[in-house]
Amino acid sequence: MSKTKAGGSTRNGRDSESKRLGTKVFDGQDISAGSIVIRQRGTKIHPGENVSKGGDDTL
Repeated sequence: MSKTKAGGSTRNGRDSESKRLGTKVFDGQDISAGSIVIRQRGTKIHPGENVSKGGDDTL
């Protein structure tokens, strides 16, 4: 009996695509209305004055 797996019988090698979360605009930058400031999962940072929260918690 063989003590090693057959070639090609691997369980590794998969990874999900990155979601590109994080801060998109930093302090002092000018932005127009409707532009994305932060992409996040959950409400880690709450919207402030003149900022709204999207369905996916984007500010």
